[in-house]
Amino acid sequence: MADQTAILDWKDGVPIATRFDDPYYSLENGLAETAHVFLAGNDLPARFDGDFHIGELGFGTGLNLLVTWAAWEKAGQPGTLHFTSFEAYPMAQPDMVEALHHFPTLAPYARTLLDKWTPEIGPVPLTDTLILDVITGDARLTLPAWDGKADAWYLDGFSPAKNPELWENGLLQAVAQHTKPGGTAATYSAAGHIRRSLAEAGFTVRRIPGYGRKRHMTRAVLTDAE
Repeated sequence: MADQTAILDWKDGVPIATRFDDPYYSLENGLAETAHVFLAGNDLPARFDGDFHIGELGFGTGLNLLVTWAAWEKAGQPGTLHFTSFEAYPMAQPDMVEALHHFPTLAPYARTLLDKWTPEIGPVPLTDTLILDVITGDARLTLPAWDGKADAWYLDGFSPAKNPELWENGLLQAVAQHTKPGGTAATYSAAGHIRRSLAEAGFTVRRIPGYGRKRHMTRAVLTDAE
């Protein structure tokens, strides 16, 4: 549950979640994977314009945040970026340091993250225009209780076959209920049952080219907002 720390193995410098026997990011190139799946998959940074809110299932190493942060700063748009992530097993800081040192271009962002954020701290301003909130616990409980709505979602749980709890119909329904009209979601997974669940939740779903060895991924746009 929420207060449990991630248990890791390592393969060629990439952290592997022991509980789920799955890597936290691509063994090929985690940075490129994040840019392809989550930025391009949500049409970012083109959509950055004024205040913007990203929701994420699975904070992990924080890599998705750092890649987004760099894109946000480069875009130079006015407003504040809110980044809310739901994480059941926060990674210990020494493990985050080890995982993130493989991405030297993100080192200034990683240092700020590690200096300012710890699990359970609540919303924390990383800069004047970026607020991070990592909500720890079972997302099936914490997301429905959340009072926010996101413009874009990063659905980045471990493989649906190994971490089915983060891909349940009810949780994806909650994602839709906490998405602004016209908001988007993207995931590396192209599993048919996930695409069907997103469609049933009100998203228009497309299967698009994936990253690396994955032929396909999923992009969804909310068309049936409450």
